[in-house]
Amino acid sequence: MISGDNLLSYSLKSLATLSVMNDVIRELSWRGLINQTTDDVNLPKLLLEKSRTVYAGFDPTADSLHVGHLMALMILRRFQKAGHRPIAVVGGATGMIGDPSGKSEERKLLSEDSLRANIAGMEPQLRRFLDFDCGPRSALLVNNYDWMGRFGYLEFLRDVGKHFPVNVMLAKDSVRARLERTDAGLSYTEFSYMLLQAYDFVHLYQQHDCELQVGGSDQWGNITAGIDLARRLRGVQLYGCTCPLLTKSDGTKMGKTESGALWLSAEKTSPYQFYQYWINLDDADVGRCLRFFTDMGQEEIESLLGEHQRDPGKRLAQRRLAQELTQLVHDQEGLHTAERATEIFFGAEINHLNDAQLASIFADVPSKQLPREKLATGLPIIDAFVESTLSKNKSDARRVITQGGAYVNNRRIEGIDCTLGLNDLASESTIILRSGKKNYALLRFV
Repeated sequence: MISGDNLLSYSLKSLATLSVMNDVIRELSWRGLINQTTDDVNLPKLLLEKSRTVYAGFDPTADSLHVGHLMALMILRRFQKAGHRPIAVVGGATGMIGDPSGKSEERKLLSEDSLRANIAGMEPQLRRFLDFDCGPRSALLVNNYDWMGRFGYLEFLRDVGKHFPVNVMLAKDSVRARLERTDAGLSYTEFSYMLLQAYDFVHLYQQHDCELQVGGSDQWGNITAGIDLARRLRGVQLYGCTCPLLTKSDGTKMGKTESGALWLSAEKTSPYQFYQYWINLDDADVGRCLRFFTDMGQEEIESLLGEHQRDPGKRLAQRRLAQELTQLVHDQEGLHTAERATEIFFGAEINHLNDAQLASIFADVPSKQLPREKLATGLPIIDAFVESTLSKNKSDARRVITQGGAYVNNRRIEGIDCTLGLNDLASESTIILRSGKKNYALLRFV
């Protein structure tokens, strides 16, 4: 860090800037978001001097970002809040190759159409984390296909490839790990990925004066390759910073559910599912995630964790984390839907909701469409349970109802002679049926 004597040499104007710029280093450090940097001495000084441009890359391997991307997103967000300019690079070109870093087998190659669709899905999610209209430090969103697509093969080998010693590339952890496996090799296509990402850094420096690349610890080899290329091609010194990979206390990946990845898209992972994941987070992990993913200060987090430890059963820390993250990813309406869904799944009566809200809350619940006339003329509760498939047959439905396990909009049905009508709609067209504690089904009347 800069010494006290050196600080005295700055002007009053510079000192005002320093107080802002210093925040990002201090924050990233106490939040545990710095794994390693390429220059522990000079990088902090660089960031103290003035506003800098920093980038992170996101390969469009799916039509949505997932929880694994949150680390890079939050780091870019914190750099911007500290006065620096972030660039989010979507890999329209690199996504066609596939990054071998941290992968035990070759990625499935995607078509250009698939990549375009994936990029379109990622863009609004990136805009939720970064401000693209705040003056000189406004975030940029760029696609590396825009510059890589102009390269011819021979031109790229001549102008870029010749600056990459193969022995150095072979020494990179991401490459060596794959080559040492007996059950998986490394294709020339994947081997070339490092060159593409390295050139991204050079291009961003030339076009946008970008001096810093951030990414997960598995990106160290790619980041240092870009720094080496910039030094060989342009004679400039660039910098890199990595963050830890997002793992649980037991070392397993965070963000994995029984149904797969935890996506940032409401269509792929509902706000309720997203919210519940964080509510159910282990105590051993919640403190780190509060530091990683919220704007809460150090004292506030420590106070919350202290209160949580006094009564862990209330899950105060998890609840605050779930609220902060769900609002950031799915906005206030998404948070409200998730909290309302939580109340409903714990037995709260279902009312004052519309079709869209119910569709979001019960996104993974079986549903069936019936003519509205059936409801207008009266639908016997036994028939409703059979139609919904909550009961196999009428006998099964009678048993569930007589045993007190049948619910309409979370209200218990008292007798088998009950008939549903238009007044039983929970929204414009939907009735929610429940068998037992957790088995739900939707009937939609159109």
